[in-house]
Order: sequence, then C-alpha cells, then structure tokens
Amino acid sequence: MCEVELGKGFVAGGEAELEEVINIYGKKLLRYATSILCNYQDAEDVVQSVFISAYQNRNSFDGENLSAWLYKITYNHCLNHLKKRKLLFFSEIIGLREKTIDSFNEYIISDNVLNALKQLKAKDRALVYGRIINEQSYEELSEIFGSSPATLRKQYERAKKKLFEYLSADGHKYCEKMRKELI
Repeated sequence: MCEVELGKGFVAGGEAELEEVINIYGKKLLRYATSILCNYQDAEDVVQSVFISAYQNRNSFDGENLSAWLYKITYNHCLNHLKKRKLLFFSEIIGLREKTIDSFNEYIISDNVLNALKQLKAKDRALVYGRIINEQSYEELSEIFGSSPATLRKQYERAKKKLFEYLSADGHKYCEKMRKELI
C-alpha cells in the first residue's frame, strides 16, 4: 500500500487502520523519540501519546504525507516532554546513561558519541538523526520542523560541526572522518 493510500485509509478508517499505521511506523517513531529524549521509557510514553493524538486528530490530516505528519507530531511531543521535565538542553544530564533500545544502540558508536549528542539541543539532535539515520531530505525535514530547507541545511551543518567539536575535545577516533566530511 502506498503512502497516500495509507494516509487516506487512516483518515477514513478505524482501529484496524490505526493498528496498520502503528505496525508500519511504531518502531521508527520509537527510535526517533529515543534519539531525542535519550530515554527508552520516556520515548515509549511519547510514541503512545503520538498515536493517540494522531488518531484523535486524524481528520486534520491532509492525506498527503503520513510519515512527515507523524514525525512532526512526535517531534512536538518530544519537545513538550522535555519542557515538562525542564530539560531543554541535554547537557544537564551528561554522564547519566539511560536504557536505550537495542535497535537504537546500533546507531550509537560509543558512550563518547552518546555524550556528545546529549550536548546538542533537542532540535539539533532530531535534525542529525533525521539526516543520518532516517536519511531524510531537507524538504522532508522542512515539513517536520516547519522551517525552510535552506535554514535546516545550515542548522544541520552547525549541529554537525558542534558534534565534531565535542568529539574532538574527547579525543574520539571518528573525528578525522567527520572532519573530512565537514570540509
């Protein structure tokens, strides 16, 4: 089933269509939320609330890009979660290691990388995750973040540079490869 058909079925459908959307996007959104929150249990709660919210507000969906719509809702729920916990910046919890899902651990090369990611703002982490892990284009990300592709490209470059600086300060072995990508 194509994205448009799935979106239209979701808007017009009931619990069976919701279950299908959860099966398709559940793990992806959980990894995405975990990358932003760096906490598996919080990410589970957020993703559950995302699907509830999406189902309750499915009539407001335009039927065009279900994936971008769900990622945008997830991103906003993650930010709201961070605000509630008064953790707008993950630098406040550097050194704490939270339980992460196995599939998320594949993308974390080491504790050094995780700690460097925690020093980025939540939006920067989400942007890096979207570009690197999800391989999303700037156009797709612009739908999620509500910014122009050019703005997101510049923010991504800055976030990548900050990540490189954090890893360089820690003497991380992947810094030379990242430095070459930045030049």
